[in-house]
Amino acid sequence: MSEQEEQYTVRAKGITKNFQLFSTQAEKLKSIFKGNTDAADFWALRGINFDIEPGDVVGIVGTNGSGKSTLLNILSGVIPQTSGTLEINGSIGVVAINEGLNWDLTGRENIRLKQLMMGMTNKEIDAAMPDIIEFSELGEFIDQPVKDYSSGMRSKLGFSIVTHNDPDILIVDEALSVGDQNFSKKALGKIREFIAQGKTIFFVSHDLEQVREFTNKVMWIQYGEMRDFGATKKVADEYQAFTAKLDQMSEEERTAFVNTEKNQQQLFTIEQLQDQFAIQKVPEDEVREVTKLRSFEGFNSFSLWVSLLLIIGLMVLVIMRGYGR
Repeated sequence: MSEQEEQYTVRAKGITKNFQLFSTQAEKLKSIFKGNTDAADFWALRGINFDIEPGDVVGIVGTNGSGKSTLLNILSGVIPQTSGTLEINGSIGVVAINEGLNWDLTGRENIRLKQLMMGMTNKEIDAAMPDIIEFSELGEFIDQPVKDYSSGMRSKLGFSIVTHNDPDILIVDEALSVGDQNFSKKALGKIREFIAQGKTIFFVSHDLEQVREFTNKVMWIQYGEMRDFGATKKVADEYQAFTAKLDQMSEEERTAFVNTEKNQQQLFTIEQLQDQFAIQKVPEDEVREVTKLRSFEGFNSFSLWVSLLLIIGLMVLVIMRGYGR
């Protein structure tokens, strides 16, 4: 690992995520091959930048629908970003309600499946299984299908599996808000162990006091934008003042405010992000790399048609060779 890589575990530059909204699947297919003129763009993230150093415990705050879960899904590789660069140094474990669990399998079978996916051998899984089951407190329910679990039980199972995988980077998404108080205390104790080991942790919670207690930095994401990122006290105080102001608004005032912000998420364009980088005097070649479209939404109709024609051509060639034999 280079000296530069040792300075951070996660580095994000200009991360955006565009969801195109369609009323029917037919409209979606039409937009893919004719261009996205009929699509209603919604930018869940609008140019997120941050560097996370080893040992950072980062609280992520923001009102519902502001893009927190979208960012976590990009960090964990569940979905791709629309544009932006993301560098991650280390393995990632995600603790979220229902995250990655197969509801048709039992708790024990889910443990084995998740551990196999993490590269463990059956012998290693057999050795770790008793500790994971004991920590989960599921008892005889460990051999019942997960679909019969309560949300708290699923949260316990998911937390136990992921934390026993010993990831370099841990993402905790509201998983500690579900379940009984005793398990929450035990889970927080496990997080304290990870903090003591110098692991990087992303901690998402609506409990601002938990965020203040466990984190050294806070990332405030609001309506797809990074409002602030820095020392916990400063950013947590800012966010608390913001939510207090929202609470003081009348229902009509709050609705108007939210609608205005959501409208900005629909009107956002990559060109706006390019302009921001230009103002910051970011080199042009770096701007091109960061704002390059990366996820499926970024394909234009021409490239899709060319790809489709190439596939059809290859299929025809294979068929003709088959007839020629």
